[in-house]
Amino acid sequence: MTHSTNQVYPVIWHNNSVSLIDQTRLPNEYAFVEIHRSEDMAQAIKTMIVRGAPAIGVAAAYGMYLGAREIATSDRHEFLNHLETVAKLLRATRPTAVNLFWAISRMLKTAYETLGTVEDIKQVLFQTAQAINIEDVQTCQAIGDHGLAVLPKTPDKLTLLTHCNAGALATAGYGTALGVVRSAWRDERLERVFADETRPRLQGAKLTAWECVQEGIPVTVITDNMAAHCMQRGLIHAVVVGADRIAANGDTANKIGTYSLAIVAKAHNIPFFVAAPLSTIDFDLFDGTQIPIEERQPEEIYQVGDTILTPEGVNFYNPAFDVTPADLITAIITEKGAFFPNQLAKSLSPQML
Repeated sequence: MTHSTNQVYPVIWHNNSVSLIDQTRLPNEYAFVEIHRSEDMAQAIKTMIVRGAPAIGVAAAYGMYLGAREIATSDRHEFLNHLETVAKLLRATRPTAVNLFWAISRMLKTAYETLGTVEDIKQVLFQTAQAINIEDVQTCQAIGDHGLAVLPKTPDKLTLLTHCNAGALATAGYGTALGVVRSAWRDERLERVFADETRPRLQGAKLTAWECVQEGIPVTVITDNMAAHCMQRGLIHAVVVGADRIAANGDTANKIGTYSLAIVAKAHNIPFFVAAPLSTIDFDLFDGTQIPIEERQPEEIYQVGDTILTPEGVNFYNPAFDVTPADLITAIITEKGAFFPNQLAKSLSPQML
């Protein structure tokens, strides 16, 4: 059965619970997981049932509400103490994606600033989680349109390369990097997308390719180490990737392999764009050396399905992200427009977030 990507929303409030597309089962199975408790949401984030920085933020916001709903007290002080515990649980799931912490902080701030009874606070928390969800879709659509304005002007239609998945599945809908792709496709400026398979979890091959197929966008999957060859052959006009955290100077953490892709793009004089919402910018971090990098389990490297790829006795190193220095990034595309990386701190104040 074909599902239009315009209707793919990975995090949905439905029947008094949260429905998550189980991204660990794509592309073979399009299935949902129903989340009723904050503990289950934390587990879903940790196990990457829901993944992608903006989508994690939306899921965490709903997780905060689910946790608030479980707190059985009418005492405001006791309620807020319990809510802090829920926040701690959700914060511990994924260390790199700043949208997670941004959404949790916004929910906590809402709780502390809301007057009235505990039930009043719970209702406002629910409304805030829904607002975060809706705002993210609108943000991604704006990112897509601002990205369209800075893509190279070519006599032929564009061929874009992307890494990992920064599409509807990684956000509340539409996508960041794939939002730019969608806007280019909508305006008939796109010829084809090249999708890095993105080892070790294959988000490009499994998720980005799946999204493109649903929408009829021509997509070619390549292994990560083929990007330089494709650029050398003149097959790529620009690279567009997402981000999990951006430091104040423009250094950007994204899925492992992004840094090497940026180096290769620079060597071939191909523009390299980062597409991300303002909530991904962490103005508290001066540069990328301060971004925490999540390390994941070794079986992601040595095992695909039931197949073991490596001999016994070897060691593994599995960082989930790397940091691309700002000087390798052509522009950072946000819902407020596209900026040179060194303009972020000057052009965008934290008050805009």
